[in-house]
Amino acid sequence: MATMILTAPSPSSATSPSLSSPLLPRFKSNPLRRSICNRKRKLSSSQVAAGGGGGEGPGGLNGSLVKNSSMRDTRRGDVDRGGGGGGGDELSLSGRSLAVAPDSVSLGIREPIYEVIEVKADGIMSSKKINRRQLLKSSGLRLRDIRSVDPSLWMTNSMPSLLVREQALLLNLGTLRAIAMKERVFVFDYNREGGRAFLKMLLPRLNPKNTNGGPAMPFELEVVEAALLSRLQRLERKLMDVEPRVAALLEVLPNRLTASVLEQLRLSKQALVELGSRAGSLKQMLLDILEDPHEIRRICIMGRNCTIRRGNNDLECSLSSDKQIAEEEEEEIEMLLENYLQRCESCHGQAERLLDSAKEMEDSIAVNLSSRRLEVSRVELLLQVGTFCVAVGALVAGIFGMNLRSYLEEHACAFWLTTAGILVGAVAAFFIMYSYLKARKIL
Repeated sequence: MATMILTAPSPSSATSPSLSSPLLPRFKSNPLRRSICNRKRKLSSSQVAAGGGGGEGPGGLNGSLVKNSSMRDTRRGDVDRGGGGGGGDELSLSGRSLAVAPDSVSLGIREPIYEVIEVKADGIMSSKKINRRQLLKSSGLRLRDIRSVDPSLWMTNSMPSLLVREQALLLNLGTLRAIAMKERVFVFDYNREGGRAFLKMLLPRLNPKNTNGGPAMPFELEVVEAALLSRLQRLERKLMDVEPRVAALLEVLPNRLTASVLEQLRLSKQALVELGSRAGSLKQMLLDILEDPHEIRRICIMGRNCTIRRGNNDLECSLSSDKQIAEEEEEEIEMLLENYLQRCESCHGQAERLLDSAKEMEDSIAVNLSSRRLEVSRVELLLQVGTFCVAVGALVAGIFGMNLRSYLEEHACAFWLTTAGILVGAVAAFFIMYSYLKARKIL
């Protein structure tokens, strides 16, 4: 292999002028320039000696190049030893150490950890903490699926939903958020009202003593029915609490208009609006599921070796028994959803009727208050007409009260005649104004 030798001119030849140069007399004649030139020669000679181990000329430059390349190789070796092999935890560079995660680079985003209640098919309940990665791995879901049941996103996904996936069902019924699988269910926010009601409804259904010897439904259907039943029972309970209060208010109003009665009417109307909204959203969710038979069949084949044809939505199962069971479960699911749809429609309809009655009562109260304000306005108008007539009489009395001679004060009956004239004129003016306002239908 050929070796390339780099050569450089000597510092003395590069910096010193030629002896035959005409500038030499000027350097000799100027001591300041001569000292600067000598200092530059000494500095370049010391640099070349340090790079080449005391040598000058080409050897010194080669030594400097070799030293620089060896320093670069040393740095590369340090970097390779600090981060090589993918299993190191620190990277050494320029005297500093950078922490590197063995699996992935940390971006400063903390992965959320969910505190859930796990209920298995045999009724065993346990509390556990699980992060998002483990939750996706155990349920076979995707990251976008978790958004519908994520408790931290309750403001953006408040609408009830029932999402069907290959290995899990995602339930979002207000304060109840759950992921139901073939043999277990994860319940989020189990300390809230919806979670407590759901667990109270689900655990007795999983007890074998409560089945009365009959065939038990699949676990995921038990979860769905318990969730719908707990939700509807809470809505019906709120309706039963509001209904007698509204009925009592309808009997009292509009004859008894007080601040407390009107405040009770406002609170009852607000409760009915909220109840009707929740029942209506749940009703719409059930209607959407019943109108989509593909979703119902996906619930039936969950956990089985079956597929659905894209063209005609027919079931294809590896075992004929699985297909028969899936078809029977499809009918059961439709009947189940129809039953809860009827109950939800009844609750929603009753809430809407009570709300309409409360609105009609508000309209009646508004009309009653308007009639009262009209009466007050009539009385105010009559008082203003009477005040005007009396003011005209006071004007006449003020004219006679001036300290000027009118020669009427000399007559004894002038006072009584003037007083009688003022009273008769004021009464006549009042009746004239009243008749005019009546004719114009102002009063």
